[in-house]
Amino acid sequence: MNNQFENPMPARTLVSHLANEERVAFYKKTYTHVAGGVLAFIFFEYLLLQSETIVNFALSMTEGYLWLVMLGGFMLITNYAESMALRTTDKNKQYIAYGIYILAEAFIFVPMIYIAASYMDAGNEILQQAAIVTLALFAGLSAVVFVTKKDFSFLKTGLTIGFFIALGLIIAGTIFGFNMGLWFSVGMCLLAGGSILYQTSNLVHKYSEEEYIPAALGLFASLMLLFWYILRIFMSRD
Repeated sequence: MNNQFENPMPARTLVSHLANEERVAFYKKTYTHVAGGVLAFIFFEYLLLQSETIVNFALSMTEGYLWLVMLGGFMLITNYAESMALRTTDKNKQYIAYGIYILAEAFIFVPMIYIAASYMDAGNEILQQAAIVTLALFAGLSAVVFVTKKDFSFLKTGLTIGFFIALGLIIAGTIFGFNMGLWFSVGMCLLAGGSILYQTSNLVHKYSEEEYIPAALGLFASLMLLFWYILRIFMSRD
């Protein structure tokens, strides 16, 4: 899973410099788009799971070195979508970028959700529980930022290093055939939590009034990363 932390913003008025009503309006737009992204993800996931061809292809890409190919493709597509959303002020292009990102997330989740739903005794319960825990943690971490009003931009360096280490471990695990285990998933949940703090802080300190779609994309990326590893933890208990 991948998440971009650098948000190169043009010289515009930041949300922190807006009047209170304008800031609230920006937050509403951003979180409405995050919620819309979640609903779109569920819709795309449902459609993808209806195709036996897509499911079999996605499952085949989790075997050996093919998983690295799939992960690399996912990273290329999501980085392109994030860059596209940040480069342009055209709302239509930003929505296209957001849609591409959501579809890529839905595809990479296909094998894990299919296995959970089809082969685990309490698969549907596991999915529901993981979703509830993810949303609760996301809401709680977001609340921390808004309540404390702290700038969490200092997390950027640590998160970047952490994700490079995690990527290296994933590659090594695939090449040498060892399982990352429960503690790796726990560590990734901590990184995802830090990413949520960072991205939420960016709403105030990095984005301008009209950049609610890129802001929503960044939050959605962190949310899905957290969901991925919480779901892995829940599945490992079954």
